[in-house]
Amino acid sequence: MELTATKAGAAKELQRLEKAAGVEVRNCYQCGKCTAGCPVAFAMDYSPRQIMRLLQLGLYDEAVGAHSPWLCASCITCSTRCPKGVNIAGVMETLRIEAKNQGLVPEKAVGLFDDLFLQSVQQNGRVHEMGLILRFNLKSGKWFKDAAFAPKLWRDGKISPRAEKAGREAVARIFARAHSQEGE
Repeated sequence: MELTATKAGAAKELQRLEKAAGVEVRNCYQCGKCTAGCPVAFAMDYSPRQIMRLLQLGLYDEAVGAHSPWLCASCITCSTRCPKGVNIAGVMETLRIEAKNQGLVPEKAVGLFDDLFLQSVQQNGRVHEMGLILRFNLKSGKWFKDAAFAPKLWRDGKISPRAEKAGREAVARIFARAHSQEGE
């Protein structure tokens, strides 16, 4: 009886994921082109193809708890190469969101970086690199992690202590639209 309830729960979670990602997981026929093109597959615990297979087999919790979605570069190579047009990058993003909602962020630094990056963009209209680096290092407890790079980056004009504020109104509209769609 418990196994049936677990299967039903996994099926419901999969339906929710498919709706959020705009994907039908069963359309993946496991050709492996997504993994062959993935630039970070070597570092993943489950390749993109294997993540899709976990979902097809109803192993939703394993897919949500995997490190792979957090290592995904969101380059969309997997989705572009898919002969069935499955948006695997969208699945990875949806898995990251679901893992975050469940408090399952195995790559804590990646989750922290994502949050700080979006905060910087929301505040400035674009990312303020120096501010992002400083805030990330402080919050991650690696205070001097990138300190050796700072002088060259500063000299080359790659970082500045002042945040450039451009396009804030357009970015504010994008964030407002994204927040309104979260409730749908």
